[in-house]
Amino acid sequence: MIRIPFLDSHTGGEPTRLIPSLPFNLGTGSVADKLSTLKKDHDDFRTTVLNEPRGSDVLVGAYLVPPADPTCQFGVIYFNNVGYLGMCGHGTIGLIASLAYLGKVQPGVIRVETPVGVVEATLHNPPLPTGEGLGVRAEYPNKVSVKNIPAYRHLTHVPVTVDSKTIHGDVAWGGNWFFLVHDHGLDVNMSNLETLTEFSWRVREQLTADGITGANSAEIDHVELFASTPEADSKSFVLCPGKAYDRCPCGTGTSAKLACLYSDGKLQVGQVWKQQSVVGSIFEGSIQIEDNRIIPTVTGEAWVMSEGTLLVDERDPFGKGI
Repeated sequence: MIRIPFLDSHTGGEPTRLIPSLPFNLGTGSVADKLSTLKKDHDDFRTTVLNEPRGSDVLVGAYLVPPADPTCQFGVIYFNNVGYLGMCGHGTIGLIASLAYLGKVQPGVIRVETPVGVVEATLHNPPLPTGEGLGVRAEYPNKVSVKNIPAYRHLTHVPVTVDSKTIHGDVAWGGNWFFLVHDHGLDVNMSNLETLTEFSWRVREQLTADGITGANSAEIDHVELFASTPEADSKSFVLCPGKAYDRCPCGTGTSAKLACLYSDGKLQVGQVWKQQSVVGSIFEGSIQIEDNRIIPTVTGEAWVMSEGTLLVDERDPFGKGI
């Protein structure tokens, strides 16, 4: 019997499964190098811990690995039901809250090496109880701000025709590649999930058919549909690479959105932008400029949900996932 310890959290409704240690060695290179080794030699471990019957299409996983960058306390590789992610904003918030729960970090700045660069996570001190017998004293701090890698817009107002309807979107990078659409004409709400999912998937397929890519011919694997809401500056539906929708506002998607807003002159340095997800959770985002690059910061909260051990019976025909 193989035993794999795990810790599950959710960030604004989107789950993260942390695997604190790997049962194999990925070498001494950068986290990007470790990811290459992981893809080549150990991809079945991803399907084992994340796919059915132990997981679901919604789960995002996080492997904790040693960083190569000496300024970083941790390295992390994010993955989902179909592959790996360059960065994951909600996953980083969930990772830091999980490490706080485990007693491995204290409030302050924590540097984390990802396959696409170093991010800085600030774990905030929890609020104090409001009075004698009032409020809830936090068992672990769970509010995290993630200073992301530089974000930018690659293409502006790109037309795509789906079902004889032409929409327009921006291609932007926020740690993953996004196609950001405003003129889709769909209701962004929980009662419309099937339509939103199928439309976004057809948009992604059409991007591929039309040869529309990110920089260096990178695949655009996230589609984000925006709408107005009285509860925040914007509301969005995000379709992730494995055809599961993001329950949270999406950290890398919010980063890409902030880059577009700044490029359009609609967001000032330091101005807070509230991005709401289709389920109602909210991230707060802002940008700063460093060396003429747009640096987004996204803030959210994560809650630890469960901890335990995954069991893999060598006789199980679906032991490595479905």
